Amino acid sequence: MKDAELISRSGAWAKEARQSASERAQSQGLPKRRDEYWKYTRPDVFVAGSVELEAQISPEISIFRNQAKTEISFKNGNLLSEMLPKVGNCLIESLTDATSLDLHWAQDVYGKLELAGQNPVERTLATLNTAMAQQGLLVHATGQVIDPIRIHAVSAGSTDAVIHHVVKVDAGASVTLIETGHYGARGNVVMEVEVADTGSFHHIRVQDGQERHMLTHIFARIGADATFKSFTLTAGGKMTRNECILELVGDNSSVTVAGACLGDDDFHHDDTVFITHDAVNCESRQVFKKVLRNGAVGVFQGKILVKQGAQKTDGYQISQSLLLDEDSQFLAKPELEIYADDVACSHGSTSGAIDEDALFYLRSRGVPESKAVDLLTLSFIAQAIEEIEDPDLAQAILSHLTGTLEAR
Repeated sequence: MKDAELISRSGAWAKEARQSASERAQSQGLPKRRDEYWKYTRPDVFVAGSVELEAQISPEISIFRNQAKTEISFKNGNLLSEMLPKVGNCLIESLTDATSLDLHWAQDVYGKLELAGQNPVERTLATLNTAMAQQGLLVHATGQVIDPIRIHAVSAGSTDAVIHHVVKVDAGASVTLIETGHYGARGNVVMEVEVADTGSFHHIRVQDGQERHMLTHIFARIGADATFKSFTLTAGGKMTRNECILELVGDNSSVTVAGACLGDDDFHHDDTVFITHDAVNCESRQVFKKVLRNGAVGVFQGKILVKQGAQKTDGYQISQSLLLDEDSQFLAKPELEIYADDVACSHGSTSGAIDEDALFYLRSRGVPESKAVDLLTLSFIAQAIEEIEDPDLAQAILSHLTGTLEAR
């Protein structure tokens, strides 16, 4: 469906949001290689007219089956469930159904947070997503949602997937959202998250699939005494760029963005994070670990912006890579921009080879070299996994990672 036709068929609120995004995208233009924002990652694969990958359906991921009783499936970028599950204290709807209505609660979030995240850097591909997306979920947590909600996606062939999720967490409510799999051979996925005062949102994502290009954006606004946590494990794919743009607008709020990736051969992985502190006594954490080998490339661009008046800010940022050979690369650009004087902000980035003394110690006690390397890899990544608050979900991630390493 063409953009004009999609907009004309939309309900009043969606028509306005899509039309506005379409006009913004046309004025912004597509990202180019010379743009500073794309300095370390070529945008070519995301702006090309077609994708030349043949994604293979991955073996069924059993991870989180015991923890997430509510599961929603996507195949080749399309929502499979005609009847979405009913969950206590939570309303789940499809984007397709909601955008046919003239009024909907999502109108206060859809496209609004994405628009706010365009300053100071234009993110045109996210804008295009707002204008074009027909598939996605709208999740409205009105109270404590006990069990995690899992979205599982699979694809085969050269599918393009444009997915847009919206999450709204009311005051005092909480919800955990899990994403596994891949929506398409080339995916453009946006998630907008509004966390009201005293609300809590937890997000865990496992990205797999070898023949895959994936671009994701998370735009979130966090209120007073609210919590936002997101963790991503990437173990496959050719080109992945995960962007996270967060704004802390209420006092005493906290956010955590963490990630780990295993890269091998023709693998390029980019984490780009922008956190804005615009309230008093807020905390943010960024913890990223990358293990790279056989010429794989890892990128981290992380920024903490502390606005004037955002006193007693505590901002922490660390990005580290473990290079298992001399051909792999880790490119890092950590930034702090601070306009308040009562803050505690720090950033650090390191890159190095495996600890030869630790490897020798394990080998001398009869541990095979490949197993020893896996153990040291797990130890290196553990700090990022520790940012997951739920111990059962953290253990599930660790078990999945152990299996992935053994399979390699």
